[in-house]
Amino acid sequence: MAKSKINQPKKSSQVQIVKGKLDISRSGMGYVIVEGQEKDIMVKPNDFGKAFHGDMVRVQVAKGGSPGKRAEGKVVDVAERKQTTFIGTLQLNKTVAFFIPSGEKQIPDFYIPIEKLNGATDGQRVVARLTKWDKDDKKPQGEIVSILTAKDEADMAMKEILIDAGFSLGFEKEVMELAEKLSGKITREELTKRKDCRDILTFTIDPLDAKDFDDAISIRNLDNGNYEIGVHIADVSHFVTAGSILDKVAYARATSVYLPDRVNPMLPEKISNELCSLRPNEDKYTFSVIFQINNRAEIKSKWIGRTIIHSDHRFSYEEVQQIIETKDGVHHKPILLLNSLAQEFRKERFNNGAINFSSSEVRFQLDEKGKPIGIIVKESKEAHKLIEEFMLLANRTVAEYVSKIKINKEAIPFPYRIHATPDDEKIKPFAAFARKFGYTFDLHDEKQVAASFNKLLADVQGKPEQHVLEQLGIRTMAKAVYTSQNIGHYGLGFENYCHFTSPIRRYPDVMVHRILQECIDKNVRPDKKTEERCKHCSDRERAAMEAERAGNKYKQVEYMQQFLGDEFDGIISGVAAFGFWVETVAHKCEGLVSAKDLNHFDDFRHDETDYALVGMRTQTRFRMGDKIKIKVVAANLTKRQLDYEWVSGKDDSKSKTNKAKTKKK
Repeated sequence: MAKSKINQPKKSSQVQIVKGKLDISRSGMGYVIVEGQEKDIMVKPNDFGKAFHGDMVRVQVAKGGSPGKRAEGKVVDVAERKQTTFIGTLQLNKTVAFFIPSGEKQIPDFYIPIEKLNGATDGQRVVARLTKWDKDDKKPQGEIVSILTAKDEADMAMKEILIDAGFSLGFEKEVMELAEKLSGKITREELTKRKDCRDILTFTIDPLDAKDFDDAISIRNLDNGNYEIGVHIADVSHFVTAGSILDKVAYARATSVYLPDRVNPMLPEKISNELCSLRPNEDKYTFSVIFQINNRAEIKSKWIGRTIIHSDHRFSYEEVQQIIETKDGVHHKPILLLNSLAQEFRKERFNNGAINFSSSEVRFQLDEKGKPIGIIVKESKEAHKLIEEFMLLANRTVAEYVSKIKINKEAIPFPYRIHATPDDEKIKPFAAFARKFGYTFDLHDEKQVAASFNKLLADVQGKPEQHVLEQLGIRTMAKAVYTSQNIGHYGLGFENYCHFTSPIRRYPDVMVHRILQECIDKNVRPDKKTEERCKHCSDRERAAMEAERAGNKYKQVEYMQQFLGDEFDGIISGVAAFGFWVETVAHKCEGLVSAKDLNHFDDFRHDETDYALVGMRTQTRFRMGDKIKIKVVAANLTKRQLDYEWVSGKDDSKSKTNKAKTKKK
């Protein structure tokens, strides 16, 4: 991708200014990360100006300095705030109030006008919003948005994770009022614009605890012997119009965030759980891709457009899996047919170069107060793959359709979902490591690399090295992102791919729906800000993933507190110079064994090529993927950190894994 001009230094006789992201370390020193620039720019605390950690800033780079050393700079402007709401404590006297932000990153106190307290009193934990910080203001000014009345410490921790990641905890009154005014009533005018699919057998397949259903599948037999199969997606763009307040709120969040005990939604509940949720026995507006498919899983025709559907049944994955296994149940014939077609699509994908990475999902079993009381390992079964294949098919079909539309011989701006090929610097060390276990990689071209991955993933099943090679293999892959620069999706083996199927929880899907309708109407209005929007959505997606990891880590620590002093079997899941991480077999909870705690035994050095810590005297080796026994020695909720201790010379049978309450589904 071409480097953005904004990131190139602006040369003049006096100053150079670059744009980048401000990262403030725990020590208080700042570093501005500039895209396409190898070295960060160091910024001292007194030179942050009016910027906070995570903000996009413009930095004046100091001239001079020693060659090869990190440049120094001074923040001259904030281009974009990472977040404008913060958690902290209110300090209040009769005439003046200040908000003291919490967290490790240095943020100045906010001045809060008395009329902006919104009922908050001295000493309360609150959420404050930055309202202004003008050039002549010594301190930022804010207002109290809400008082944190957390049910317990864990509830407060989840709220802080969301705020720190830049996500608002709720919707403003104006947004909620607008959402409540929206009507899902099916109008005669709207019916004339849509294909009516209400008389076709249609159903949803979702997790048992799902509250919003944004995709449905319809199926019927045609007179020519083929099948008509529709993938129907909630028409969010019908209710959330471009440029509206609801649209601006959805774009700012760009994604829903899924923490262990809650969902922080992209859209108000009236839209996500009612108007756009494809609930059974209700007429709903949808955007659909309808296929005509023969019994050899060959696609004979495609149709894309707006529709209206009526879901006849709501299935859970578990119910569909039972139908697949027993070949009996409600609508079992269409379910079995769809599963058969999905398996053919899947086989074809892998034959065309897709990589067969599969993973199990670890979830917490929570009590009525949200406290973790067990672990549930959810494995991807045929029911999940059935839905996955039809969603992939719809996403690819939409992207292919739009990619062929040109204006003045140029592709229209569109939010593709792309996945770059593996970097040689990552794939070569992995291939060398896999060779130690007897697995060879053909690195001649991208297709051969994919074929080698698939062969390894099949051959490694059930073997001791399975965990380490699967995990390292995933780490060699590039991260998928949204961009208008289409280079295809390497992991899926698709030349064209986008996200079309989840507009309730992903903003790029809403963008796709709008552009798609413009293409159908032959009235495309290219948006010059598409790439900027794609980058924002990718950034918000990463922030959500980090928040979700933080939430899961908190619950891991909370759950493992009950096992302090107990010993468990584990697998080394990562190695660094300062120690190694171990994931317990029983609970899938990861903790650190510090190299400092091993010093009494030997002096250990990090062998990067072998992903191992190696004892200099004894040659004892702790390598990623090795089975090991550990003791739980500390569980720090504040830092979301588990500390383990290596237990040497103990018989594995003495492990207390019987205490674990792990279930498989």
